[in-house]
Amino acid sequence: MSLLLQPALTAAALTDSVIVGFSGGKDSVVTLDLCARHFKRVEAYFLYYVPGLSFQEKMLRWAERRYGLSICRLPHFELADMLKFGSFRPVDLSVPTVEITELYAHLRAHFGIHWIAGGERIADSIWRRAMLKKSGTIDRKRGRIYPVAHFTKPAIMAYLKMNRLPMSEESRVLGFSFRSLQPADMLKIRQHYPADFAKIKAMFPLVEAGIKHLEWYERPQQAPAV
Repeated sequence: MSLLLQPALTAAALTDSVIVGFSGGKDSVVTLDLCARHFKRVEAYFLYYVPGLSFQEKMLRWAERRYGLSICRLPHFELADMLKFGSFRPVDLSVPTVEITELYAHLRAHFGIHWIAGGERIADSIWRRAMLKKSGTIDRKRGRIYPVAHFTKPAIMAYLKMNRLPMSEESRVLGFSFRSLQPADMLKIRQHYPADFAKIKAMFPLVEAGIKHLEWYERPQQAPAV
């Protein structure tokens, strides 16, 4: 049995149903494809910071068509803290904190499925390596499955190519799936997706302040007059 496929094959022997966290990034694309191949029932969810961004919706609609899904779109659990503590917007302490465990409980109740698959990989970082070494690729305690845990980035890219799976537009523009309001990311989105940037700005009205800071401190500085 291939080490790369072992987590998905082993998990499929435990259950025929799984919920997949789909971000549109390359790791989640491979995770969803593996689950679609090995599980009888597959459902998926997508977590957004700003709803309805065109580059994200394009990838979501592709996945829905290919796998016959209706992907559940939900606010990212981190969004609650962004609204509460004023990330590029006024503080609103009335917003309740949302724990990831609450999100998982909602998804399990909504779909009636216990196991949740994610695209975490051992090679992602030291933290991911430690987490997956501790939990294993099938975490019975937390009800989590990590089908691409043993994949390296080259292996992910090879799988995409072999199975003719696309990379999302945002991955080509940003280098990864949209995940924060970092100024460098916002600058690229403003350049490539102005209508989507307007949606982001409507929700986070001060987001251009970060871009201005980036532009000011990274632009070439003129030599002082003599």
